[in-house]
Amino acid sequence: MGSVLVLLGLFALTAVPVVAMVRAEPQPRRSRPPEPGRRPLERVAADVRRLSRATELVAAGTPMARRRGVFAAYDDVLTEAAAMVGVPHALATTPEGRAREVERLRVLAALERAGLVVRR
Repeated sequence: MGSVLVLLGLFALTAVPVVAMVRAEPQPRRSRPPEPGRRPLERVAADVRRLSRATELVAAGTPMARRRGVFAAYDDVLTEAAAMVGVPHALATTPEGRAREVERLRVLAALERAGLVVRR
């Protein structure tokens, strides 16, 4: 009778944890949260390409608000890309006009030299 009790005790010791593991709900995997305020470099480069094309397609007669909006978005994404790869720029301080256009081209070329694919 003593050996039966020992066997029942061993069974209880091994069966209870197994039943508990089977009944436990699986825990969701926790991934690392993204860094706040930083987008992946691939998305930033894609936005540079998209907005570069958008600036080229601004037609004559386009309302000034839309034209300024497109170029402001392009400047913002160029600034973001430059900060991510360590390219110095003066887009925020360069006045509108030819000087700003030249600065955009300079930043674009510097981004390409840094290895970012900004034209297709």
